[in-house]
Amino acid sequence: MTRLRTRLLPHLLFGAGTALFSLGIGHAAPPTAPFIADLHKHTLLTSSIPADGDENPYALIVAPVTSGRVKAGDVLFDNFNNRKNFQGTGTTIMQYDPTTRATRLFANVPADLKACPGGVGLTTAMTMLKSGDIVVGSMPSKDGTTATLGQGCLIVLDSNGKIISTITDPQINGPWGNIAVIDQGDTATLFISNIGFGMGAPGTPDQHKATVLRLVLNTQAGQAPTIASSTVIASGFSAIADASAFAVGPTGLALGADGTLYVSDGVANRIVAIKDAATRTTSAGTGVVVTTGGLLKRPLAMAMAPNGDLLAINALNGQVVEIDPQTGTQRGARWIDADEAQSPPGSGDLFGIALMPDGTGFYYVQDDTNTLMAASR
Repeated sequence: MTRLRTRLLPHLLFGAGTALFSLGIGHAAPPTAPFIADLHKHTLLTSSIPADGDENPYALIVAPVTSGRVKAGDVLFDNFNNRKNFQGTGTTIMQYDPTTRATRLFANVPADLKACPGGVGLTTAMTMLKSGDIVVGSMPSKDGTTATLGQGCLIVLDSNGKIISTITDPQINGPWGNIAVIDQGDTATLFISNIGFGMGAPGTPDQHKATVLRLVLNTQAGQAPTIASSTVIASGFSAIADASAFAVGPTGLALGADGTLYVSDGVANRIVAIKDAATRTTSAGTGVVVTTGGLLKRPLAMAMAPNGDLLAINALNGQVVEIDPQTGTQRGARWIDADEAQSPPGSGDLFGIALMPDGTGFYYVQDDTNTLMAASR
């Protein structure tokens, strides 16, 4: 439900939190100021609501290439709820042009897409490939709750918004978190969290079955992607049904320069590291804990800042947290949604995050106002 937005608290909070493990490349003191320290402007860019009334924006990506109706730098974002505010039923992807400030509907996926088990409910799992194709996850519901949860799939659209294929696999079940990707043109390696395994209605015991899947696709312009290989590289994460949040599980995925994949473990309120994510042949379990507690309040989507730090969006307040992934130090947090209609302010409002191409800030989406936002200097 859309809520009235109130005043913004723009200050930066500093606090180390709890750093549990160093990956062995630590340093005595951070060489630069926190990336978020200079991000004082918070700008409303556009509404996320299309003509059909979908709401609750989730996924957020910046186009890496120009193809079809999409220009490099355009922002694509999807909706998880339909106009009745039922979760797991959103079908629309929106497109925003930062140059012209124009917003348009990019795609409206059929709610009863037969090739996707259970139908369509677009999630935070979305990316655009160098081929021009857009891959988006579906974790569908029939009634807005996990009691009617479907297995879901990955839906592939071309750069004109036309569905060209769906990707299903026994290891794909509730593709949920933001996708990390290594794109080499003819092939693309996608890292996707899957939280649907064993999930039932709210109150169902945690099965600890959520995974991170490495999916290698053959990707060539003009041809539908095909699966080259699929490997579970992390497993055993908690994932629970939640009456207000729909589901809680591993959501944020971000790749470090050394090939380490960082994962936000929302139920455990921590960030973990999966070493050798692109090459490992076995599961790393739940990985190595980088940091836990402190400023983290159920971390969701993540992005890698230009200075090499992680940015993690909180679900239980309106803050973004900056973390040094090498030492686990929580370098600070900034309020980006302080809507006092929730307690704590901004709780339940934030989902996706994506860096601006020039590295001067980031885009994010807000559920309380159903808007695309920008944090900048």
